[in-house]
Amino acid sequence: MLEIAGISLVILLILIWVVLEVPYRFFPGNALVAKLGSWNLEVYEPQHYRLVGEHTFRNPNRKLEVMIPELKAEVTLLAKGSLGGITHSVRILSQHADAEARPDEYWFAYIVKSRHQTTVEVTVDITGPNLSILKAAWVRVAYTTYGPKGLIPKVQHAVIPLRFPDPAVQLQWHPVQGGQVLPIPTHLLTPLDTCSEVVRRYVAPHARAGDIITIGETPVAIMQGRFRHHRDIQPSWVARRVCYFFFPTSSLATACGLQTLVDIVGPVRVLFAFLGGVIGKLLRQPGMFYRLAGEQARLIDDVTGTLPPFDQFIILGPENPQQVVDQVKVATGLATAIVDVNDLRAVKVLAATTGVSRSFLTSALRANPAGNADEQTPLVLLRPDPQP
Repeated sequence: MLEIAGISLVILLILIWVVLEVPYRFFPGNALVAKLGSWNLEVYEPQHYRLVGEHTFRNPNRKLEVMIPELKAEVTLLAKGSLGGITHSVRILSQHADAEARPDEYWFAYIVKSRHQTTVEVTVDITGPNLSILKAAWVRVAYTTYGPKGLIPKVQHAVIPLRFPDPAVQLQWHPVQGGQVLPIPTHLLTPLDTCSEVVRRYVAPHARAGDIITIGETPVAIMQGRFRHHRDIQPSWVARRVCYFFFPTSSLATACGLQTLVDIVGPVRVLFAFLGGVIGKLLRQPGMFYRLAGEQARLIDDVTGTLPPFDQFIILGPENPQQVVDQVKVATGLATAIVDVNDLRAVKVLAATTGVSRSFLTSALRANPAGNADEQTPLVLLRPDPQP
């Protein structure tokens, strides 16, 4: 009888644990989805810029409510020179459908009801004697979600370019084996841009029939919004341990860098790839980890991997690169490729439109004409020599 009672107690405790644990682990308690809306330069004068943007917060949960008790915005200006004499101010205006914004701009704790959303308008005014040195404004909307998961701090990032090269300026072509290349400068590319729009704006004045436009894989990923701030990443048990086995120069040699891969393919696949990589090294077959972990493992760029302010983020590889190049070809008529090039003379073509010679791309881009520093030339136009 005591044995049956003991078994019944164990079963009861397990059932209680399941009832309490399943909702906690599998139901999205603070599932507030932040979405970056449009940002516009409403005033663009020599001594005054005004930027106005929208950030939307949606609660997709069918039952639970989520509160936003705190919300504020901060701005960092990036420039080619000293920021002395340049000042800026930030104003936040709530756009709640069921409550008016306070005239004193105080953010009052707001409840986002289930399957509802709210919007915040952020206005940034910048003044100074010489605003032409500014390259971009990095806006961070910091907020907290308050709900069944407790109090969770979050940050939504927006990078707004402020300096725009003249597309019509004459640029210098450079000879390469089998043709010529033309690095093309652009403004700082952000999720506010699309590949087709950027190519149409900056490449059209220089291109002619038969040319090929190449776009760096990192700028494509940034335009797709495929980046994460290092503070938003919580390394798991797997990431904290496996990262020690990569070369120090690898983007997977940090717990946060590797965690981004874990989040994409899962911890089981990363562990499987790690074991396969160990076996591969014993059999003198290098690179087995990357083959088993998938394409994204090679494309992740850790912190410091690209231009400010994205040097603070971990950049993933682009999504659906073949679809992207096909869309650019339809929109612009130009043969297009997405490439990963570095200063070690390594060239990887992620995707290219039909008819593009990958061998020509590899030879023409081997010297990395786009550069890996602050050149800000994510587009390279290639012009093959006429065929005899």
